[in-house]
Amino acid sequence: MSDRVYKVVEIVGSSQVSSDEAIRNAIETSAKTIRHISWFEVIGTTGHVVDGKVAHYQVKLKIGFRIED
Repeated sequence: MSDRVYKVVEIVGSSQVSSDEAIRNAIETSAKTIRHISWFEVIGTTGHVVDGKVAHYQVKLKIGFRIED
């Protein structure tokens, strides 16, 4: 097994459907421009309320990806 180097960045995903969908949106969109994503960690969840109902979810994530050799 060779040694690896990783980078960690913070991103925010959003969705009108759910916090899980916000996570998926963040990862899938990031994967279009960041290669070798290995993991994610949810570090915060916020939302927007309209007329007493949740209207929007936002999830802050840390994502880790391997730096190419």
